Amino acid sequence: MAKDGENIIAASDSDTVPKKQGFIDKIINYFNESNKKKVGRKMDISFIGGPFYSSDSKFGVGLVAAGAYNTCPEDSMTAPSNMSLSFKATTAAHFELTLRGEHIFPHDRMRLNYEVNFASIDTKFWGVGYKQCSVDSNESRYKYLSSHAEAHFAWRIAPSVYIGPMVTFDYINARDFRKPELWAFMPSRTFNYSIGASFRYDTRDNLTAPKHGFFIRFDQSFAFRWMGNKYPYKANELTAACYFPLWKDATLASRLHWKVTWGRTQWGVMPYLGGSEFMRGYFEGRYRDKGAADLCVELRQHVWRRHGFVVWGGVGSVFPKVDKINFHELLPNFGVGYRWEFKKNMNVRLDVGFGKHEKGFFFNINEAF
Repeated sequence: MAKDGENIIAASDSDTVPKKQGFIDKIINYFNESNKKKVGRKMDISFIGGPFYSSDSKFGVGLVAAGAYNTCPEDSMTAPSNMSLSFKATTAAHFELTLRGEHIFPHDRMRLNYEVNFASIDTKFWGVGYKQCSVDSNESRYKYLSSHAEAHFAWRIAPSVYIGPMVTFDYINARDFRKPELWAFMPSRTFNYSIGASFRYDTRDNLTAPKHGFFIRFDQSFAFRWMGNKYPYKANELTAACYFPLWKDATLASRLHWKVTWGRTQWGVMPYLGGSEFMRGYFEGRYRDKGAADLCVELRQHVWRRHGFVVWGGVGSVFPKVDKINFHELLPNFGVGYRWEFKKNMNVRLDVGFGKHEKGFFFNINEAF
């Protein structure tokens, strides 16, 4: 016969045995912990994946690995570096693999921005220039393979000021044109190599979900003929963004983006509007020309725990030359979005955007700007 003390010891021992977690419980616990800082871990990386829908690429399955790390953990003033690797495959024959990130060297003395993208896409083309692109009946399907790589290396030359070289590579191979006349005899296959310089002024409190600060970036690039470019051109690109805290947990963010090219710019490297970053609500690449510009103002509000929402409005346009900008051809854009904090200062975003006679739905990691 067991003694009462033995029963008490046995009962207390059984209470300390951890319960075995099921598969669903493990998933829930994983996402509950994903936005908490992992003490002692150099690279804090998490994974998220599953089905999604985009108006550009339709239904698909995506997988994203997002990471943050500090090159100098003892320096609390330096923003953490970030990287993400994503893959998606959709019912619209859209396959894409992208690696991008920003590496902050110790004490923020230098920065390295990089992006590598491989894609096989069945998509649409409306032509070049506002007049062609605004005609709905010009919609034409085609397929293309593309590879894109770029890197920007910058030294800090003054507080919050960075400058350095940049290199870019683009390969585009298109086929199965439904309306080849829209391409105006431009080649379907091109290689483009460019070099240049990048200037930045950056006072943002973090790089992926800023709450306050300013960011100005100006890139000047050259695709020279001596580099092997059959169609030489040059381009400059300006991004100017600012972030202001309003009331509790609210941020007003705005961005002006501008890209202009000169020379024999081919359709595959022309500036464009649409997609998940610029003028959300328009089909990615619907409006393209040798120049493009857009302005966006967005209100970001944290609501509860890891949940938030945004509303935005803006305008944009494409043009063949700077002196050919036509304010009668401005395109409107507005929308709403949901935010879920996947990791600290890294949000999963779901955006619904509306444009002139069209709308778009987008799923992505990190803010649009």
